[in-house]
Amino acid sequence: MSKIDFVYFDAGGGHRAAATALKAVIDAQKRTWGVQWDIRLVNLQEILRPLDVFRKVTGLELQEIYNQMLARGWTFGSAQGLKFMHAVIRLYHRPAVDLLAKYWAATRPDLVVSLVPNFNKAMFESLKIALPAVPYVTILTDIADYPPHFWMEKQNQYLICGSDKAVAQARALGYTEDRIFRASGMILRPGFYQPVTVDRAAERKKLKLDPDRPTGLVLFGGQGSKVMLEIAERLPETQLILICGKNAGLAERLRALPSRAPRFVEEFTSEIPYYMSLSDFFIGKPGPGSISEAIAMGLPVIVQRNILTLPQERYNADWVLERNAGLVLPNFRGIHTAVEELLRDLPRYQNAVRQIHNRAVFEIPELLAKILG
Repeated sequence: MSKIDFVYFDAGGGHRAAATALKAVIDAQKRTWGVQWDIRLVNLQEILRPLDVFRKVTGLELQEIYNQMLARGWTFGSAQGLKFMHAVIRLYHRPAVDLLAKYWAATRPDLVVSLVPNFNKAMFESLKIALPAVPYVTILTDIADYPPHFWMEKQNQYLICGSDKAVAQARALGYTEDRIFRASGMILRPGFYQPVTVDRAAERKKLKLDPDRPTGLVLFGGQGSKVMLEIAERLPETQLILICGKNAGLAERLRALPSRAPRFVEEFTSEIPYYMSLSDFFIGKPGPGSISEAIAMGLPVIVQRNILTLPQERYNADWVLERNAGLVLPNFRGIHTAVEELLRDLPRYQNAVRQIHNRAVFEIPELLAKILG
């Protein structure tokens, strides 16, 4: 039985979610495909904990820094912050390689699949030290790379890219065609591909929403964001479902806001497909997961891109415009006008979204089988 390691961390929820979704599909289809794979989920943070790179410098783990930054909206200067992070990673590169090499030597995977950025150089080098014949794959969970040293490194590995832009970036870095694999998008949970069978009108009534009123879903990842308060205040006459993740304080403040339209506020939930099935459009940050989930559920999107946008997510806004999948704002001060514009031309945007077919979570297992041989 082939042992395959899916490496993730918890800086944001997208890396673990992608690894878990991919494992679920493979485990469900093993007999159909006739493969004998043991999929192991590996938390990179746990392997590197003895080194504790970022806690030594900042007093906090990397994932804690990232998640607090998102929850509090502290994303100004994030491009400079990324440079600082890369400097810290370079400083501790050799000890990290040594730790990882010991881990691979002890656990002996047959294939290592990275679903994390920033650490691919250390992981690749350590694998070549411990197990030189074992292939190394990076699956980009962003629509495109943010070079240098974010997702792609100049090294003899495989890349799985979810966009033409990412493929072009890989070629520009010197990757040959046999090392680049194209998936049709980002990895999503299988639940986003299930047929929508709910009675929208009845389910909206259960949430005390108007069954016939256009409804926006507001979502800013698993930590929520204080910008949701601004959006809610600027859309008093728009029916909204607001999902706050693990930010209970934010949910409490949103429930207390006055509104002339019905609203439903939810905290952390695994039922995102359900809430999206009750909605007509999406408002949020241009994260690759959120955008892809909304589009999979047929929702045009409204996102913002400005100096506060995480640098690795800025191209995502361009992608939305390229695919005519929604609107991009410089800030949410114009959200009222944007919602009006979107609703005036909603069928056109919905049709554009329906033309985007993302089956990456079902395609990637076959790509990994080709790499494994």
